[in-house]
Amino acid sequence: MKESFWAAMIVGLGITSIFLVYFFQTVTNTSEHNYELLKETTEAAMYDAFDFAAYEKDETIRIDQERFVESFIRRFAQDASLSHNYDISIYDVHEEPPKVSIQVKTLNVGFFSLGGSATSFSLTNRIDAILETKYKSE
Repeated sequence: MKESFWAAMIVGLGITSIFLVYFFQTVTNTSEHNYELLKETTEAAMYDAFDFAAYEKDETIRIDQERFVESFIRRFAQDASLSHNYDISIYDVHEEPPKVSIQVKTLNVGFFSLGGSATSFSLTNRIDAILETKYKSE
């Protein structure tokens, strides 16, 4: 009887540890994927929104706000995970000098049932980006 209790406890402990490893791996992978996606998408959208006409006219480095938002949403939607819901908040877009502040909240991450009640939480990633260029002085 004593040996069977120990065997049941070890099996239960093993199943619990596998669940915990799976849960934390899912959360870590989701957070890392969202951060890398946010960083790469922001950089690409800023380059897409670069205003070449202003640069050719008087070498002013600026971005177009509408083009940035359109490009960011399109690029983010192409690469986002379909298993999550996202809440994208664009807080600040300065056209000159080029600076953006974006927050992406992933909803319903880690959805699981604990004691009969459903538990979920959200992950939030935020980035403040400045467009850097190589300046050639003459």
